[in-house]
Amino acid sequence: MHIVVVGGGVVGMTTAYELNRRGHEVTVLERHSIAGNETSKGNAAQRSYGVVYPWADPAMVLKALPWLFKQDGPLKVRVPPSVETLKFMFATLRYAWSPGLFGLNRRAMLRLGIHSRERFLALEKELGLAFDGAHQGLLHLASTPEALESYRATHELLNELGIPSRLLTPEQVREAEPGMVGDGPLYGALSYDTDGTGDCHLFSQELAKACEVNGVTVRYNVEAERLVADDQKVNALILQTRNGTPEILEADAFVISAGCWSNHLVEPLGLAMPIYPVKGYSITVPLKDPERGPASTIHDDNYKVVSTRLGNRLRATGFVELADFNRDIPEARLATIRKSVESRFPGAADLDAAETWTGFRPMTPDGPAIIGRGPRENLYLNTGHGTFGWTLSAGSADVIAQVIAGEEPAVCLDAFRPGRFRE
Repeated sequence: MHIVVVGGGVVGMTTAYELNRRGHEVTVLERHSIAGNETSKGNAAQRSYGVVYPWADPAMVLKALPWLFKQDGPLKVRVPPSVETLKFMFATLRYAWSPGLFGLNRRAMLRLGIHSRERFLALEKELGLAFDGAHQGLLHLASTPEALESYRATHELLNELGIPSRLLTPEQVREAEPGMVGDGPLYGALSYDTDGTGDCHLFSQELAKACEVNGVTVRYNVEAERLVADDQKVNALILQTRNGTPEILEADAFVISAGCWSNHLVEPLGLAMPIYPVKGYSITVPLKDPERGPASTIHDDNYKVVSTRLGNRLRATGFVELADFNRDIPEARLATIRKSVESRFPGAADLDAAETWTGFRPMTPDGPAIIGRGPRENLYLNTGHGTFGWTLSAGSADVIAQVIAGEEPAVCLDAFRPGRFRE
């Protein structure tokens, strides 16, 4: 079967890999000149299988308002907010206040995270890709005694689901991360022992090359404009090449993995997907003294900044900003990220040589991604992963390939069903 995958980010490329592995003829359409050059480019570099949770978190609602007025607060909203921003915020509140929904969605996402880790390990063993990848765990620091106490419920849930984790004392934290000698407040940490790291941008490019070697066609610099469909199926896709030439591409099935740009293809067929571009920022810097840098991933709860080791580089990421598709990078955002790095790993990185990035996480208002069959029998969706696209990509690619094959998915997809927003 010939299957077209729209989107060459990490979700699209892992989807292409899984489909090709099952013997399908696969064509990937990517509007950039290389794979993984949008949301996948400068993300937090953590494959946080045990940390995944829904965006619509009732515990965060009361904390969100003070964050808006704090200079280093992790949540920002562009003023005045657009109609799209307000609609997304109110939808988030509705899902956050739906009794029991957060817990159900969190468990569903954690189960997909477990499966994703298994698929990543198998993929890495098979292909041997070079992307500064590792599985040395993640530490979620506690900057207050109250924060450490709040981690106990998460620790119990992880144990229930068979996800290895430990509550650490400050001494154990510094033993695990000897380079963390800064004066940032520390009362302990929750260790996610089997979480991973890796450069998602490099991974996407290396996987694209491996897919092409195995027969996948990856077409760059093409824009998917419109699906041509009747009442039963999608017959073709109209795309635009870089020189402006339109083209009609026929296939047996289509998978939409275009992140924040997925909805414009699907909505004309009767399914609106409320995916919002949640903005984030990162810096990638060379390590001046690798021994003083992080060993793996550190989530600094004081600034809500994640610092990750990538070979001889450090990637630090922060902020959740609702500003539509604005690509500005205010210096204040970068200053907060630098402060976090210096408070934990002083002198480790050359912060003056930072490569800066901003990008848009494709977030649904409730949190889970959109995975499953679309509004036509041969249209499938694997999109809207929010901040966890890198983490969940390998698992969601495997389960959408199972759906296409008519198999029972390895993970229950009720929480991820595409039609849930109109129910």
